[in-house]
Amino acid sequence: MRVAGAKPGGGKLRVRKLLDSGCMKIPAVLLAVALCICACSGEPAGEAPAAASRAPAAVVPAADPAPVPAGDPRIALAAKMPGVQPSDLRAAPVPGIYEVAHNGTINYVTADASHVFSGDLFQVTADGEFPNLTELRRRELRQQLLAAIPEQEMITFGSARAAHTITVFTDMDCQWCRHMHAEVSTYHKQGIRVRYLAFPRSGPATDSWDKAVAVWCAKDRQSALTTAKQGGTVPAGRCDSPVERHYALGQQVGITGTPGVVLGSGEVVPGYLPAEGMLQAIKDSAAAAAAAAGN
Repeated sequence: MRVAGAKPGGGKLRVRKLLDSGCMKIPAVLLAVALCICACSGEPAGEAPAAASRAPAAVVPAADPAPVPAGDPRIALAAKMPGVQPSDLRAAPVPGIYEVAHNGTINYVTADASHVFSGDLFQVTADGEFPNLTELRRRELRQQLLAAIPEQEMITFGSARAAHTITVFTDMDCQWCRHMHAEVSTYHKQGIRVRYLAFPRSGPATDSWDKAVAVWCAKDRQSALTTAKQGGTVPAGRCDSPVERHYALGQQVGITGTPGVVLGSGEVVPGYLPAEGMLQAIKDSAAAAAAAAGN
């Protein structure tokens, strides 16, 4: 864990502007030091990241946060951090520490804004378990971000009555994405519905991006996506495509490779799993979440 000290006193803290990273663009908001947490090395086996730099995409807004009442200490704390809203802050499980959740990243700050903590927070339980409270919070934020995207902006396969739903960030040229889609009917047999969002790893103004737009603009999006996954050609089209929003959302939730699968619990599975393996991952994630909630 890294700690950044800041001089207490009146006025706003000096902030060093954060630059674009390989995962996402973070504005200059986190106190006196650049704090960007990205894990960009976990690509699925056999599927290397594109060499081209990813252009930053627009931030996807989550649902409107609850208003912060007058006199809440978060108002004064946020005033010391340019770009941070009081609703971005909440009390951490450790007394005297606040969580700062901003653009998909989580950091921690002392109540007097004199120190910033960048890293994961683990709880020490009586039974010797060490749940990662930061990761649990990330999952909660991912659920909120996905809930802000209407299903009309997704390409879905499977019944809405399915027992489980996964959200898959996909690239039309990704071989493991194609392999996964070829098994989509097997996923259905396991009670798993698949919702696709576009995540062309090569970024805007590339062939993969154009293919994602063409699929969305097709009259039959399901058929067009299947054609693209099979290596076929989907005629180019022009329409109001959500590809840029999907891409920004993927960056926010921490997608670094494709297929990037978000389970109902908010956990990210970074790559392809066969249907039975995915079902087991869903069950294990749900059980872990239930156990953490009981601690």
